[in-house]
Amino acid sequence: MASHPEYQKIWHTVNLIPRGKVASYGQIADLAGLPGRARMVGKSLGFVPKDTQVAWHRVLRSNGQIAFPKGSESALIQTGLLQTEDVVVLNNRVKMALFQWQPDLADMLWKLTY
Repeated sequence: MASHPEYQKIWHTVNLIPRGKVASYGQIADLAGLPGRARMVGKSLGFVPKDTQVAWHRVLRSNGQIAFPKGSESALIQTGLLQTEDVVVLNNRVKMALFQWQPDLADMLWKLTY
């Protein structure tokens, strides 16, 4: 399952999100060349191999909400990781207007190619 070529594209794209920025599942799907596959993004993050580093904590719902239930261990881990990058998390949510990654043209042309 983890060797899906689509998963590789998703993980590569997630790792381009800079420290201190976040992206939505749908945004990652679009940037990875998989429009409309936001659910696949979420699923792929659950299949990251143990020996692979993916900045999964920078991916949120489109409204800035952490996808894990508020107060759950996973939500607390994600909140803590975001806070170490100076991303403000209030009530299990990040203000996308302030923290959403907006890749520039160079990112789009060079880094997002596979």
